[in-house]
Amino acid sequence: MRVIITILLSVAVLATFLSLGTWQLKRLAWKQAVLTEIDARISAAPVGIPADPDPAADRYLPVTATGVMGEEELHVLVSTRDHGAGFRIIAPFEVDGRRVMVDRGYVRVTAKDAPRVTGPMEVSGNLHWPDERYDSTPQNDLVGNYWYAREVAVMAAALGTEPILIIARSETDPSVLPLPVTSEGIPNDHLQYAMTWFLLAATWIVMTGYALWRMKRPTN
Repeated sequence: MRVIITILLSVAVLATFLSLGTWQLKRLAWKQAVLTEIDARISAAPVGIPADPDPAADRYLPVTATGVMGEEELHVLVSTRDHGAGFRIIAPFEVDGRRVMVDRGYVRVTAKDAPRVTGPMEVSGNLHWPDERYDSTPQNDLVGNYWYAREVAVMAAALGTEPILIIARSETDPSVLPLPVTSEGIPNDHLQYAMTWFLLAATWIVMTGYALWRMKRPTN
């Protein structure tokens, strides 16, 4: 009786581990489809800036615009894998009587206050509304111009623009490295989760087999 109960409980636990692993594989396929769709949207042909863009429907929308880059800047702290710590340069951009923002890209910490090219130019990039503020994110230092998150509405209020941010793909200054929108930063850990559940299932099989062997082993 003891062996039967052990087998039934073990099968139930094993089925749970396997079902969770299978569910994560389904989530993996779903996430890969989402990322493929995002990549296709990011690389699509650019259009003009919509009159009233929607943060959900128009996220990653490719746009191009000709206007005037302003001299005001917000400096958002960032760290890149290849270049280390630096700042994203956020500047106002006047186009067709409107005033929006452009994330011009990355500069090193030492170039925070260096002069940059402004005035008439064409900018191509993608609309984006990043979600970067967490409970642990420091408050922005407005006096020192140190920002720790790209909060579109907050930055727009500081620069007096519409809450529209274009992440530049094109170069707007020889000294500023564009950091275009990609899907690389979107987490996709479902394969690791699936392997974890399947590994637990395999471990459970071994443990159950050992337990049954101990139960059936003759005792002296």
